[in-house]
Amino acid sequence: MQKLTNKEEEVMKILWKLEKAFVKEVLAEMEGKKPHYNTLSTIIRHLEEKGYVSYEAFGNTHRYYPIISKEAYRKLFINATITDYYDNSYKSLVSFFAKEEKISVEELKEIIELIEKKK
Repeated sequence: MQKLTNKEEEVMKILWKLEKAFVKEVLAEMEGKKPHYNTLSTIIRHLEEKGYVSYEAFGNTHRYYPIISKEAYRKLFINATITDYYDNSYKSLVSFFAKEEKISVEELKEIIELIEKKK
């Protein structure tokens, strides 16, 4: 699957939250500076072309819904990030967060417990 732009990711987060939505409903959920309706409609059509969303037709209007789950996208994104930035090493990823003090010793212990439970 193609990587999403920041705006496309923003739209996908809204669609995951709403589950099904018309363009005007997505627009209403957007924070900050909102794009023009037609611009948003184009972004959503690009998401459809990329295989992330589909729609139900109601006359001339469409109600869009995600066809890839947030979890599936997260897995795809995380795997690509680890491959691209951490030499395909989860250890390097965790080490990065430890060095940046973004993860505590307690959290690391919880992760180890989760891994041990899987065995």
